Amino acid sequence: MSQSFKKMKAHERREHILSLLKQRGSPVTGSSLAEEMSVTRQVIVGDVSLLKARNEPIVATSQGYMYMTDVKEELAFQKTIVCQHGAEETEEELNILVDHGVHVQDVVVEHPIYGDLTAQLRISNRRDVKKFIEQVNSTNASFLLELTGGIHTHTIAADSRDAIEEAVEALSGAGILMEN
Repeated sequence: MSQSFKKMKAHERREHILSLLKQRGSPVTGSSLAEEMSVTRQVIVGDVSLLKARNEPIVATSQGYMYMTDVKEELAFQKTIVCQHGAEETEEELNILVDHGVHVQDVVVEHPIYGDLTAQLRISNRRDVKKFIEQVNSTNASFLLELTGGIHTHTIAADSRDAIEEAVEALSGAGILMEN
């Protein structure tokens, strides 16, 4: 850990965080930023919140913080799907989607008090799925679907409509997709 980070002013630290997130195309955890800058993770959370308040397009995903660039992250086809299953089927659901070349952008549940609660996932392969499941298990966190009896939506995206249709069909076959 560099001494220069310890003497860095808050606004300089925030600019450094912004620069790091822009340079890296992959998520960066709050813990790794905190360690690199010799501050607590809570300081990083506050810094990122202040950067977001400045309208910096920073997204907190299950894998860390990402600086969102325009079209690079967008895939040609998107769809919102409604699913219902227990927590124990989450890994199966996500693997079905990524095995069909589909990216899982987010998960949304409708809470009776707070309205829609959205978590950015940005899961695009089995490695991401494994990492996400391991994080949930190691932190004893709950899945959002546990708030709603298993009902939730995902925004999914892919390079082709066929990939989305095949993934949706596979979810239906697994009894995970809620259908009309």
